[in-house]
Amino acid sequence: MSDTMQAKESRRAKPLSPEQLGELLPLMKGADTVELKLSVPDDNRRSTVAALRMDPLDSQIRQVMFFDTPDLALNRSGVVVRARRVQGRDGDTVVKLRPVVPQELPPVWRESTSVGVEVDAMPGGFVCSASVKAKRDDGAVKAVFAGTGSVRKLLSKEQRAFFADHAPDGLAPDALTRLGPINVLKLKFTPEGLGRRLVAELWLYPDGTRLLELSTKCLPHEAFEVAAEVKVFLAAHGVDLLAEQQTKTRTALDFYAAELAAGSETATATVEPR
Repeated sequence: MSDTMQAKESRRAKPLSPEQLGELLPLMKGADTVELKLSVPDDNRRSTVAALRMDPLDSQIRQVMFFDTPDLALNRSGVVVRARRVQGRDGDTVVKLRPVVPQELPPVWRESTSVGVEVDAMPGGFVCSASVKAKRDDGAVKAVFAGTGSVRKLLSKEQRAFFADHAPDGLAPDALTRLGPINVLKLKFTPEGLGRRLVAELWLYPDGTRLLELSTKCLPHEAFEVAAEVKVFLAAHGVDLLAEQQTKTRTALDFYAAELAAGSETATATVEPR
């Protein structure tokens, strides 16, 4: 086997170990929902779309923007701030904290109807997060995307409190850098023979990189049964279940952090010494 083939093989997702399952079970018991996710390698994107008979014309256009410092200090603290525009609908915002242990969340957050606790599970890994979501007028979101609106004002009162509780000390929402927008195509569909709705999201990054993710949500007590059902279905349609996994948020943050760093280095290099 060549070095390249060995490297690719080493990056393939591995089934969860008994130790990982031991960590996952109590997280699911304390979560509200479980989202099962699978990212599809770009080499297999077209064949997957064809095999599952996805119709791109049924998809909805979205724009997503993240907010962080240029060096991603917010993300290192486990906090994600995101705003989204949705074709034909109001936009929304989310302030997310991960990883979390549901049983360790303060009651003020665990009992809030605005806070959702979800386990995201994918081949080889999982994470539990707590999110505060809010609907927002599209005009307000668009203004923030354009740099003329306030990030702080776009967030709800509860989101600002959640941010203040978990962000690095002294970091204010309006001090965050806009990272985006990223264009996204989202398709909700029920493949013939599955009987369960899947969601496909195609993220189109500015450098031409594409990330196709398939997902489905379920209640925690259904997770293992649903996972088995979906795995059997996807495998029967030629979808690689153990391909190297990528996450939408991490890919976006890494792209923009690298772009900002490159821009900073270029600006520094062009400054002539006196």
